[in-house]
Amino acid sequence: MTPTARIYADVTGPVATFTARDGHTEPIRTTGAEDIRHAVVRRAATEAKAAGTTLELVTSGDRGEHHLLVAADGTLAPYLDDATPPLRADRTHEPADGIPERPPLPPITARDAATTPALPDTESPGLSGHPSAEATDSGSSELTDVQNPDVPVSDAATARASFIDASPGAGSRSWLTRVFGVKVPPSARQLEHDRQVALVSRQWAGCRTIAIANGKGGVGKTLTTAMLAAVYGRHGGGNVLAWDNNDTRGTLGWRTETGMYDTTIRDLLPATGDLLSPAAGVSDITRYVHHQAADRYDVLRSNPELLAVDQRLTTDDFDQLMQVAARYYRLVVFDSGNDESADRWLRMIDSTHQLVIPTLTAPESAESAALLLDALRGRDDHSRQLVDAAVVIITQSEPSTAADARRIAAGFEGRVRDVRTIPFDPALKSGALRFDYLRPATRAAWLAAAAAVADGL
Repeated sequence: MTPTARIYADVTGPVATFTARDGHTEPIRTTGAEDIRHAVVRRAATEAKAAGTTLELVTSGDRGEHHLLVAADGTLAPYLDDATPPLRADRTHEPADGIPERPPLPPITARDAATTPALPDTESPGLSGHPSAEATDSGSSELTDVQNPDVPVSDAATARASFIDASPGAGSRSWLTRVFGVKVPPSARQLEHDRQVALVSRQWAGCRTIAIANGKGGVGKTLTTAMLAAVYGRHGGGNVLAWDNNDTRGTLGWRTETGMYDTTIRDLLPATGDLLSPAAGVSDITRYVHHQAADRYDVLRSNPELLAVDQRLTTDDFDQLMQVAARYYRLVVFDSGNDESADRWLRMIDSTHQLVIPTLTAPESAESAALLLDALRGRDDHSRQLVDAAVVIITQSEPSTAADARRIAAGFEGRVRDVRTIPFDPALKSGALRFDYLRPATRAAWLAAAAAVADGL
């Protein structure tokens, strides 16, 4: 539903002031046990029916400000700013942005509350498509319960409600129940969002590992590592490690927060014995990692100031570090280096449960990703299984590269398990990588990508 105009209601206790599309205001009150919010929604449905189109109802008052879409047939839905186009102008003297300004509302006085008659009986549709109830003998209209149209609200309100919420995580629909007493079934979009959140929130028995790999530099490995770790950390309650597994100029530490101690993987390696001892505590790992406060994951840094020869890891070194990671974390996301022949790179592949191939919308990035998949497919059975279950994540490098992203995605379809595209976002190009810095559409895309990856774990 796309709204074409706004209507307003100021709610204070048992009375409200309703503002129609043309700016006309009228007081609303109810009699008996009817909730004022139901009367407001019924009046809004009458207005939408008269307009023959969907309206946005903006309510304010003692329960805060809320936005609700009211269709011409009385159907209700939450207004989602990031998914619903802006209003089309249909009134005169509107501001430049096309959104009608709210007219000033007169205050509701005690005299208004005492003298305003109840709403007249109407034949407007009821909530969620149910017809409204006929007027009672006393002359006041009585709204029926949304879930059971045969039971008046006044009776339904006295029935005991279950203490168990049958649909946790209802998201933006929940305030409709709290504010308006209306239950709206979840949309397909909401159901998909809930499914994705359930996937990225999983707690596995044992540590799981994800390798972010592409042999070319500057293709989005670091930003993909940080964003996936942020999604898993935020939704899964932490215990996620982003590991910069790079011999040469690993930059994950440059784009993430610095912890209390200036330590890297070179400091952790000699301490693995102590960290694996029975006397070690869960907080002992804090000295060697850098916690991301808002995104709730830790970073194990490499040292980009050192030459590769000064920080190479042997297979035994990697295995020792992996034991520590598995003891303190439920999920490890590897930001791999570019040297596919290095012992630490090969051992990462051997230890990985899920392979993620990042690429930008550039032919060189995509070709490098494709060549890596070809090479791993012929390496051994474990690597071939990783390729078959791999997820390719394509990040748009510029706003104008949407067509390139679609073309690259089509080239990978059928060769891997899933392909996901991340829209252009300036917050990903440079500077600190923080999930909160992203646009809503970008955050939604990363959630979907992280869910696709988690589905393979």
